[in-house]
Amino acid sequence: MTSAPRYRCTSCGNLTRFDVTASRRTRSYHHYTVGGELSIEDEQVLDEAIESVECRWCGAAGNVEAVDPAELSISEG
Repeated sequence: MTSAPRYRCTSCGNLTRFDVTASRRTRSYHHYTVGGELSIEDEQVLDEAIESVECRWCGAAGNVEAVDPAELSISEG
């Protein structure tokens, strides 16, 4: 499993708050109790497509870039 990407807003420099719109195809085990309550277990993401990423601070859609977490220092976050 790969880790989620880190993002940076090229307009305001935000590294922490983003609205991410994604489509996912999953497989999961649905376990219902005798009373009918659902518990979803063992969910696996089979396919995921990131559709858009928007900066929560300045709203600059399209001005957000994925960055390598190794490039980010602790003092930036």
